Amino acid sequence: MSDETPAPGLPTDRESPVGQPVIRGDPEATGEHADRAVKFDPDDPQSVQEAAETVRSFAENTVGDEDSVYMLRGAAACAALVRGVGSYKAAAERAGGETTVSFVRKWSRVHDLPRSIRRHVAKGEIAPTAAKHIARVGGPARFLLAFAALDHDLTVREVRSLASDINEGVSPVTALARDGYRLGEISVTLPTDAYCELRRRASLEDESPGELIAAALAEHYDAVGASDRRQP
Repeated sequence: MSDETPAPGLPTDRESPVGQPVIRGDPEATGEHADRAVKFDPDDPQSVQEAAETVRSFAENTVGDEDSVYMLRGAAACAALVRGVGSYKAAAERAGGETTVSFVRKWSRVHDLPRSIRRHVAKGEIAPTAAKHIARVGGPARFLLAFAALDHDLTVREVRSLASDINEGVSPVTALARDGYRLGEISVTLPTDAYCELRRRASLEDESPGELIAAALAEHYDAVGASDRRQP
């Protein structure tokens, strides 16, 4: 894969309202935990107070439930509290206890990750502690780091190290390749007919199967995007 990042038009930050349980409330992502979804409204004083109490419990780990959904709820509470009181410092002071500015900042950033990454966190496929480091990376590079974590089963320590390299100016492709992790390689299973046709066309057009798949995906999503733009 060439040393490049995804197109700049990708939504690299959260698009849904702060505090909304978009992923936490999706049973396909969280299964039996979906009914535990809590909405935090930064414009509602009572909800902001609930967020403050949740952040304090989260910071002190008094709930004793460290699964991914619980951590996403804590992240949502951090983000809503920051929005409700106006700053990381004020949020930490409002929550009190062992809550620090650094803690609130890190988990607020996890809540602000794009939906496609948060979904893997909710399903337990990306550790919440790894998501904190993915959230340190800005722009499209966070997709490359997140999906590399999935494809190569990266540890939290490895994700943290790569995030630091990227933030120091190393391109994500270079940083990953330097550690032996290639981007752009993924194993897929196709119906026999589709597999045969892909191989046949690749041979006739003197291109690799990957090149044909990439072109077909680009054409498909360009068409979908154009269709969406035509909707009233």
